[in-house]
Amino acid sequence: MVAFTDFSPTDYRYAVDDLRAYLSEEAYLHYKARVEAAIAEVFARRGLLDEALKQEIVDAASSISPEEVYEEEKRTKHDIRALVNVIRRKVSEDAKPFVHLCATSYDIVDTANALRYREAVRAVILPDMKALERVWIDLARRERDTLQIGRTHGQHAEPITFGFAIAQYVNRWGNRILKVRDASENLRGKLSGAVGAYNAASLIFDDPEAFERDVMAVLGLKPAPISTQIVPPEPVCDLIHTIISSFSVLANFCDDMRHLQRSEIAEVREQATATQVGSSTMPHKRNPIGFEGVKSLWKRFMPQIVTVHLDQVSEHQRDLTNSASQRYIPELLVIFDHSVRRLKRISERLVVDRAKMRANFNISADNIIAEPLYILLSYYGYRDAHEYLRQKTFQAYEHGKSLKELIEADDTVQSYISRFTPEQRRQVFNAERYTGIAAEKVDKITSYWERRMDEI
Repeated sequence: MVAFTDFSPTDYRYAVDDLRAYLSEEAYLHYKARVEAAIAEVFARRGLLDEALKQEIVDAASSISPEEVYEEEKRTKHDIRALVNVIRRKVSEDAKPFVHLCATSYDIVDTANALRYREAVRAVILPDMKALERVWIDLARRERDTLQIGRTHGQHAEPITFGFAIAQYVNRWGNRILKVRDASENLRGKLSGAVGAYNAASLIFDDPEAFERDVMAVLGLKPAPISTQIVPPEPVCDLIHTIISSFSVLANFCDDMRHLQRSEIAEVREQATATQVGSSTMPHKRNPIGFEGVKSLWKRFMPQIVTVHLDQVSEHQRDLTNSASQRYIPELLVIFDHSVRRLKRISERLVVDRAKMRANFNISADNIIAEPLYILLSYYGYRDAHEYLRQKTFQAYEHGKSLKELIEADDTVQSYISRFTPEQRRQVFNAERYTGIAAEKVDKITSYWERRMDEI
């Protein structure tokens, strides 16, 4: 249900419902309660807490509600103490002392964040990234042999295939998937106390690090090798970097497709619905709104990496300057996943105009033979072939003649051209054959990443 009183468009426009169980405020409270329950679990395993009392704490932690915690926070002005107090109210007097024992606030906060970010990536974000990768693999294969003019600096360059252009993104995106997976699996928790030296736990345990490892094991995490009051920030920074660099790949794809959808290029287009409106005043408009929307979201969230780097700096054993800023990390993850899903839908229905691609290619079909001619003339011994072809292309432009026509009329190079093999002649003077191994690279790249997606 749309809440028209919400402030953030993330809530009412870009939400991903599948991520609510990991990244919503309610989920966050439950993750923090899971950490509290894990501490009680290890107390019981070590014989310091009766099994029945442990179960009281576990049950209480699993039954908390955001409403009661927030109500308690109004009184305490402290979020974790509010959580602890709510859990304590639900257990017996004998169980109360063991709630939050040996822990400090950021033992709970940082561990809960590591756990929920990792689980969100595993359960939702990585599968969505893989789904987009498979769509791009299919698109690259479908357009394996579709002739397209390559463009550098916005100008016609050399022939490629559209499948080859998409294969570039298959490869870039596949690498990002691996990086996101690895970064999420490297997230760490802690139970080392207020300054990270295990002061409190060492009063009870001979090996407080073993106690920390046991609690993290219950949660499926590893502890940071050393920490202050907070987990070293680099693992989270690494995760956010990989998310934002992945987002940048999406932004680049959107730019490419948006430019190819320009009226004067018109090689691709987003498929519009029958009732879709492109402009409030121009009925004919069919805008690339999906590509533009994702690019716009990237512009909003890409700079968040600066904040994440700023959060790496915390005075001495900690200050509070990362407390508010890190609360926006879930929003980034939601927006990123929303964009992945949106591009998957667009890519599945992307309309490719092969005839228009060929027509655009034909605009430069004569002039782009300059490179293969230069290469082969040089190979067969013609001195300064590059300058020769540069001058000939200018003559072609100035006199409105084809480059091939000028070359064939120039006796000074015919002795060199006569040495070309039949296949070299076909590639030089038939530009659409001059695509290198673009199609073969599509096969190699798509097959490789298809295998890798099956392994992840």
